[in-house]
Amino acid sequence: MGGVPSTPRGGGARPQETAEYLIGEFVGEKSFPLASDYWQKLLELPLDLRWPSHRVRRACQLFATNNCKTKHLAKILIHLAWCLQECVSASDVASLAFTKALNALFVSSVFLKYLIENTRSDNFEELYLSLGESDSVPNDFSEGQHVANFIMSSALNFICKVDVSPGTYLLHQELFNFIVIAMSTQLLSGPTPGPNDTHPFIDAVMAQESTLVNTVVCKLLLNYIRRPQFPVNSSSSIIFSEGNQPGVLKRVGSAAANLMLLPFSYLGSSAGEASKRPLAEGSLHVLLILSYYRKCISVNYVKDKSHHSSSEALLKEETYFSENPFCKALENAQDIEFDRLDIEGNAHAGPLVRIPFASLYDTLGMCLANETSVLLLYSLVHGNSDFLEYVLVRTDIDTLLMPMLETLYNAPSRTSNHIYMVLVIFLILSQDSTFNATLHKLMIPSVPWYKERFLNQTSLGSLMVIILIRTVKYNLSKLRDMYLHTNCLATLANMAPHVHRLSAYASQRLVSLFDMLSRKYNKLAEIKNDKMNTTNGDLRGDSLPEDPSAELHVYTDFLRLVLEIINAILTYTLPRNPEVVYAIMHRQEVFLPFKNHPRFNELLENIYTVLDFFNSRIDAQKLDGEWSVEKVLQFIIECSRSWRGEGMKIFMQIRFTYEQESHPEEFFIPYVWQLVLSHSGFTFNPSSINLFPVPVCDIYVEDVEKLQNSDVNELTLSVEPQV
Repeated sequence: MGGVPSTPRGGGARPQETAEYLIGEFVGEKSFPLASDYWQKLLELPLDLRWPSHRVRRACQLFATNNCKTKHLAKILIHLAWCLQECVSASDVASLAFTKALNALFVSSVFLKYLIENTRSDNFEELYLSLGESDSVPNDFSEGQHVANFIMSSALNFICKVDVSPGTYLLHQELFNFIVIAMSTQLLSGPTPGPNDTHPFIDAVMAQESTLVNTVVCKLLLNYIRRPQFPVNSSSSIIFSEGNQPGVLKRVGSAAANLMLLPFSYLGSSAGEASKRPLAEGSLHVLLILSYYRKCISVNYVKDKSHHSSSEALLKEETYFSENPFCKALENAQDIEFDRLDIEGNAHAGPLVRIPFASLYDTLGMCLANETSVLLLYSLVHGNSDFLEYVLVRTDIDTLLMPMLETLYNAPSRTSNHIYMVLVIFLILSQDSTFNATLHKLMIPSVPWYKERFLNQTSLGSLMVIILIRTVKYNLSKLRDMYLHTNCLATLANMAPHVHRLSAYASQRLVSLFDMLSRKYNKLAEIKNDKMNTTNGDLRGDSLPEDPSAELHVYTDFLRLVLEIINAILTYTLPRNPEVVYAIMHRQEVFLPFKNHPRFNELLENIYTVLDFFNSRIDAQKLDGEWSVEKVLQFIIECSRSWRGEGMKIFMQIRFTYEQESHPEEFFIPYVWQLVLSHSGFTFNPSSINLFPVPVCDIYVEDVEKLQNSDVNELTLSVEPQV
């Protein structure tokens, strides 16, 4: 037949009843009608094959060649939909329907993924998601209905109506893997969604009714919150394993074709790590893919040119993004324990997603070391005003902040996007004055992950200042990302008017930040002067930055912002921050070179007013012996009681807010898929990806060859395939 069937291994089984024979028929040239009993045999028989990867590839290639005639992908997807519908109706999870659904998921995932990766058309015509003219249309499948809509509707209904339990856990997990594979068509599109982009499965999901959408979002969030984990019993594992070796079909289906494609380990530090809670992580991945999807719509209209001599008309095209119902559902989610109707007297139109905010808050606190959880938190605090309000009134805000501060501390082992998302969350939270005040009331007994020095009984606010300044220093030396600088300093600026009893170490770090930026500023100013004086294009001139003036201007703004932060503390909270005063007095020489700078002089006047106030009083004191740190600090505390702020200029409080870029989808859609690829074990052919740049190295070719040879040696079948 030109397929992959071979002589059966079991002596008592008839050839037409073996899994090997049935898979061979599935990828072969013969087309089986939708009502044929072949499909029942295929889905009811335990799939315990152990094929080497090169043989699985051969099967996929044959399937791709023959699917245009057989329409077997569309047919097995329809059977999968029927199996899921039967599972919804089944009262016994041990029924044959669950076994059939698992088999259908395994087979569908392998071959669907191969077709998506190797498609050549922009609209995925090679999938042939429709029945042939000779095929009879099933009763529950209306003529003209798209197979993608039928299977995705059935999948979402299963998620909504079948609870996760020990008996259904595996099916839920594999269904989420299948959904990710079905939506991976996005990987083949460019980073900017266009009106010609076609994604049959994800577009079908977006077309579902709002009630179903809300229930799906609720279920996905509850899966993430509850984080179910059940051992797979031996009776269910027989369908995808043989002895203690995992079967190829199981490994391909459940881990997104790991055997067939290259690992994606270069995308992030967590790549290749198996999730401890795969169902929870799978639910989160599906939720993020759905909520950040954007469908671009093109509209043509006629624009009259009557104001010109010619009366001809021009055909214009405009594009816009259709509303994403999953994003809307997530943004409108409310706390299950709080009914806004009771307070405001009005209700939202239509049903809402209602989840326990307290449980979600606690789960996020446990999982924020994971980058996908950070993105979920960002999505909620940026898009859902109710959840943001809930976070801001919590008195244990350290539950969320401590793991994110640890992430910033470990910045060298984190991705730049991970760091960026944490800083954006901090900026959003710092826009609230109550949050800023709460930071300094919470005392942290110890910070074991901070290695540079022992931090004992440090306020959360002081720790946040320390880590943000440390992040600026790391960024200055390694990443050199101006956006990270800006976000760090913006958060510090929002916090400044509310600083209370900043620790000695945090105060020293704040002054040293000005010193560090001033040295960078002076270096840039020197480079600028050298470049202006260099006219003969010598080597030194060639090695200088192309435009030191632009970078010098940026660092001028940074220096001014740090001065404004110090000014805000001295203006509004000086009596409550003696350590800040001490740090300024101790390093007052760092401010002197900028005293007459036109951008800084007015801000430095206030700093020198404070210095003059305390220096004059210390000079007036007659003290036997030297001034110790403790004596100076105690004297500052005593003098602060008589501080009235005389001579201080009051500047308008600076307040920074976060706003998304004009085209956020160009960042978030590729970012979500990078997270999915690097954190879920899902792999994809790098040469097929257009959504983001992929560094394909020669080493991966060697890895594939080794993998293939290893699979052939370890998993060779007892009979040779017929080719």
